[in-house]
Amino acid sequence: MSIYALYPTFIRPCIFALDAETAHSLTIKLGHLLSKPMLTTLFAQQVEARPLELMGLKFKNPLGLAAGMDKNGEAIDFLGALGFGHLELGTVTPRAQAGNPKPRMFRIKPARGLINRMGFNNKGLDYLVRNLLARRYQGVVGVSIGKNETTPLEQALDDYLICLSKVYNCCDYVAVNISCPNTPGLTALQEAEPMEHLISGIKAERDKLAASTRRYVPLVVKIAPDLTDTQLQALCAICLKHQIDGISCTNTTTKRDLITGMPHAGEWGGLSGEPLRTQSTKVLAAVKAQVGDKIPLIGIGGIDGPIAAREKLNAGAQLLQLYSAFVYQGPQIIQDIVENI
Repeated sequence: MSIYALYPTFIRPCIFALDAETAHSLTIKLGHLLSKPMLTTLFAQQVEARPLELMGLKFKNPLGLAAGMDKNGEAIDFLGALGFGHLELGTVTPRAQAGNPKPRMFRIKPARGLINRMGFNNKGLDYLVRNLLARRYQGVVGVSIGKNETTPLEQALDDYLICLSKVYNCCDYVAVNISCPNTPGLTALQEAEPMEHLISGIKAERDKLAASTRRYVPLVVKIAPDLTDTQLQALCAICLKHQIDGISCTNTTTKRDLITGMPHAGEWGGLSGEPLRTQSTKVLAAVKAQVGDKIPLIGIGGIDGPIAAREKLNAGAQLLQLYSAFVYQGPQIIQDIVENI
């Protein structure tokens, strides 16, 4: 029996005895310690290969870890050894920042959900780059990039370009996070005019970097689940116009209709996990209808097992990511999904 089969019965109760952010920090610290070569081998999880090629990258399976778990790249080798087909690190900003005041992460246990308002807390771009360069993990690694909270929206492009240029040579793809609800004003970048300015600027810089380095790094745009039909259509049109390599559907939601009355349901921030499942899949299907086969899609939100994973694939996703289910079910969820989709 795998040690990870014991997670729901023995390990999770210990973790859940701590507040959510303390448990998260402890998990990453433990993952950092277990990233030493001998320990990584000892705690690795064997997952059957389900290889696919997408965006010019070779993935050993479709399931990845969503951004937010390892913001600073401190546990890359351990997380990679658990069987994920790819890891998305970050979101990182040019300068280190503390994020929003604590408490800022809450478990919605009856719904297997999480609310967070972390606010892009991270140790900064240079710290992440050092960890990326030191990794041994050979799988696909993406980096989610964002802007510092103190950077005005009209100067947001500058922050994204700084991040893009510094991570370009040490990751496999870059995800542009314009949809996190926890950084004031950030989601305004999903409106047509600022979105056009941002994406065209990032794409132009990526093309310059590709030419100078002779290395093509795909660009992925991560969108919110709460967009209007008009916003979604405009966003898809911009991604098609600039030939963006991928769209992630979706980030967390600000809606609370499915968790009303549950403990912590009134906390502000982004809601993830099972309560996000239906809405994120709906947005995924709507994006698929707009972009067809021209842009690969990553399905995120409420993937808690093979059935939910298949829902995302049937709605148009080619890659998948999870986070909340990893918290609630532990590493064995990776094997359960990959080997049953």
